[in-house]
Amino acid sequence: MESLKAKTDVDVKLGLKPDELISIIGNYDALIVRSETQVTADVIKAGKKLQIIARAGVGLDNVDINAATQQGIIVVNAPTGNTVAAAEHTIALMMSMARNIPQACAQLKAGKWNRKEFVGVELRNKTLGILGLGNVGSNVALRAKASRWRLIGYDPFAAQDYASSLGVTLVPIEQVYKNRTLSLYTCP
Repeated sequence: MESLKAKTDVDVKLGLKPDELISIIGNYDALIVRSETQVTADVIKAGKKLQIIARAGVGLDNVDINAATQQGIIVVNAPTGNTVAAAEHTIALMMSMARNIPQACAQLKAGKWNRKEFVGVELRNKTLGILGLGNVGSNVALRAKASRWRLIGYDPFAAQDYASSLGVTLVPIEQVYKNRTLSLYTCP
């Protein structure tokens, strides 16, 4: 934000209701939003000076792209903005499940500790099935490969050379499901 503020005037207005946004948007050339702000056709229509709408994140489901296009407004996002965080969170959740961490935590908070109930399993040498080798899926594969997991995946758009560079063996989707091991779906 600081680098943007060094080049232009920036107003930070958080938590605006739709009617509040509509009432002020006409004064701005650009709009930067996160996922909670709905940039509807009415907001876009009210943005008489808008040249660009930027989504600080991956998805654009909160921006009416058709309305923006009709008004000649550029819409951009940050498709890799949270890739590493999402991949790390995915790995953390899988490890948490394998080690029964939520259950152990709940029991510990209840004042009990039955250690033998929460041994879990090692993930080393286990198979992880990844559906989609986009930004997140690829980053999960790299982290899982470092943990010595066997990686299989399905992605109809990924080249075998690319998958191999990640340590992933491409297989038919049925084979990913058939393995019934750890499976991960990522959006392409």
